[in-house]
Formats: sequence, structure tokens, C-alpha cells
Amino acid sequence: MSGGKSWNGEAFWGVGFEYDPQWLLTEEQRRLQARLIELSATAMRANAEESDKGFVFPRKNFELLAKEGLLGLIVPQSLGGRGESHVCAAMVVETIARYGCASTAMCYVMHLAATAGLLLHHHRNPKVQDLLRRLDQEVLVGTLSISDPATGSHVWFLMSSSAERTGEGYRLSKKASWTTSGGYADWYLAQTTSPDFKGNYADFSIWLLYADEVKARKGTWNGVGLRGNQSGPMEIDGVVVPPDRLIGPAGDGAGSNDEATDPYFLFGTAACWNGVSMGAIDIVKRHTTRKTHADVGLKVADYPSIQDYVGNAIAETNASRALTYQVAQALDRVTNNNDWSIHEDIAARPRTTLVQWNWQVKYIAAKNVVAVTNDMMSAGGGTAYKPELGLERYWRDGRAGWLMAPTNEVIRLLVGKSALLGFEELDFWNQRANQRLLRSELKKLSAEERKALAEELLNR
Repeated sequence: MSGGKSWNGEAFWGVGFEYDPQWLLTEEQRRLQARLIELSATAMRANAEESDKGFVFPRKNFELLAKEGLLGLIVPQSLGGRGESHVCAAMVVETIARYGCASTAMCYVMHLAATAGLLLHHHRNPKVQDLLRRLDQEVLVGTLSISDPATGSHVWFLMSSSAERTGEGYRLSKKASWTTSGGYADWYLAQTTSPDFKGNYADFSIWLLYADEVKARKGTWNGVGLRGNQSGPMEIDGVVVPPDRLIGPAGDGAGSNDEATDPYFLFGTAACWNGVSMGAIDIVKRHTTRKTHADVGLKVADYPSIQDYVGNAIAETNASRALTYQVAQALDRVTNNNDWSIHEDIAARPRTTLVQWNWQVKYIAAKNVVAVTNDMMSAGGGTAYKPELGLERYWRDGRAGWLMAPTNEVIRLLVGKSALLGFEELDFWNQRANQRLLRSELKKLSAEERKALAEELLNR
């Protein structure tokens, strides 16, 4: 069965619609899904192979997406976009990753997250409105630049950055360790410490920059997987920008992250990894239902061990998909179906209430894709290790999920600590002392050691 799913005019060779949550989609969204599968069959999947072999940025795939109006997927119709929902965004990312190209899907997630950052504060900024109108027509790919080489997975701590007021606007400097689409994006949503920064790293701001204003090591990405995503170091070297490049109020970086960029990044990457998981299962179905062992006259798919692998992979992946789509539905519910007009009130931050759920979505999907692709490599046997089957690319691509910031280790600590001690104890910018820990450590000191420590602290 393929559940009515087609591939190049024939029945799809992978898992059919009967194992996809089609009831979540509107008729228009189902047509869009079918169109993306068609584009994957005719071009995007072949482009993925090109990207993987030659570390090629998937510009060709973005040109295909732009023709379908997908760079403006979440842009309001009043600005020429599709005005689609969080659920639709998750479906589009998952479909691209599953049938087409995981590198494209990941770059697209960054584009959506950057677009969300613009949309949060577009209402009073004509320059941003103009950019949003031109995304599809001019194939203007955006991305986020958040990371800092000094802080690793703690990407919210921007130590290698600055913004200074000038007579013309602001002079920006920044070093970023990982910027997806670096050197290939047309515009960047970048974060630095705020103008008038006084040492509080919670005080940071969002800026719009264009390709000719950043320095990236174009074409130097050399990773195990996601070879087309071109993620790497990027620098903003004293670039002066006009005042309208400040996106939102100065100091609104944390609020913008919680309300716009982080939700789209977290549920978007989860959708990508869910797509990679399902794509690996699809390949195993095709391989094991076509390959026969002549000695026993059985297809590989007839063996209970293979059925067990696939059954478990589908159930676990659909659990991850269900959580992803459920959180996307929750985001739609609190935003009147992704209506950006609610943010004309700058205090409106409904997505922020669901941040802990987005953490979990990313964690579960990134954890699952590693387990599923491992099992699918085993189910595929020796042939799975041959690039021509296509499975080992999905296996390599899926490795990035666990490591992408915030890493899964960081996320589960955030979830555990907030659940046990409260969100105020997360202390992202090291502003609260752990009094319990301090007292515990001080007990270990002798009277003389405590006195020496007290004198040292008083003399600082």
C-alpha cells in the first residue's frame, strides 16, 4: 500500500499516507504537501545528492520553493505571503527533509526562524515590510546568526559582539561560530549586545544585515552530514547600519528569541528530524520489499526481525511527530492561527508561554532520529553502507540533531531544572548565586580559610 501517495506518476515506494497524520492538514495544505513530494521526485532529491557529494548549497531547491511561494510561507497575505500556520510550517519542513533534501530543510528552518524574527516587529518598519514582500520574487534566503565562539551551546550569551551608536546609526561587530547558510544567505538576522551595553548579557538586540555586510568562510563547510547547509564561522566587522536595521526595541533580543525565532527553530528542527526518520524508513521499505533471498525464497521484508525494526521505528517516529504537530497546534491556538497582527501590541508574547514544550519537541525528535537511522542501517544490511542506496546519507544527516544548539544535554537540563526548581532558577546570564551550593561549599572550609576568603572578596 502507498495510501494514494505517488512518486513520478507511480505508486510511492515508501510508507504510505496511512501512517501520516493527514487529518491535521487542510485541503490546501494537502495539495501543497503533494506538490512538494512531486518536486522532490523530479528535482529536489537529485539536488540533495549533488549537495551531499560536493558540499553544494541548495540554491536550486530554494529557487523551486520560491516558485511555490514558500519563502513567504508564514508572511501575511497582506504582504504577498501565504499566511500559513505553524502546523503547515512543520509539514513543509518535514516533507522537504523526508522526500527531498535534509540540508534544504535545515536551511529553510533557519529562513523561517529569521522571517519570524522580522514579522514580530515588522509593523512599524517599512524596510522590513519591503523585504518580506520580495522574498519569493527575488529568492531572498534568510538565516539566523546567534552563536558565539566563546560560549558553545549556550548561544544566548553573546560575548563576542558589540553595538555602538554613531551619528549615522549603529556600528556592529560580531563573531559567530555557526551560521547556517553562511556566505550564501541574502540576508541575516544577527544578534549582538545592545547599544549602551553595561555588562548585562541579557541586554542584547536584533539586527538586519545583508550579504555584503557580513564576512563568512564561503564554501569551507566540511561536515559528516547536512553537507549542503554550509554552516560555519561568520563575522560582522564594524559595519555601520542605519537605525531602521534595528529590529524591534533595543534590548528586546531575549523577548524576540522566546516569541519568534526560538519557537520556529525548535519545532522546525524537530520537523526536519522527523522527516529524516521517516525518509530512512521509506528507503528500508523499498529495499527490503524488493530484495529476495533465493535460498529460502523470502523477501527480506518477510523476516520478523526486519518487521520489528520497522514497526518500532514507525511507532517511535510517529510519537515524535505527534508531539511536534501538537505543539504546532498549540502555537496556532494562542496566536489566532499564526496571525502576526497581534504583535502590533509589542507586549503580546503568546508563544513564549510554550517555550518548555518546544524544548521537549526538539529533544525528542533529535533523540529519535539517531535511534531510528541506526536501526534502519541495521535493517538495510550490508547494502545500507553503500551510498547508492541513499540510506547512509539520512544516517549522517540525522547526527546533527543531537548536537545543534541548544544540544540535547542542555535541553534536558533546562527541562529538569525548571520543573524541579522553577524557571527563575535557569539563570541564563549568570545573575543569581546558588546560595545552597555556596553554603554547602563553605562548610568544607576551616575558620582560617573562610577568613582568608572573606578578606579576598572584600578587597576586590
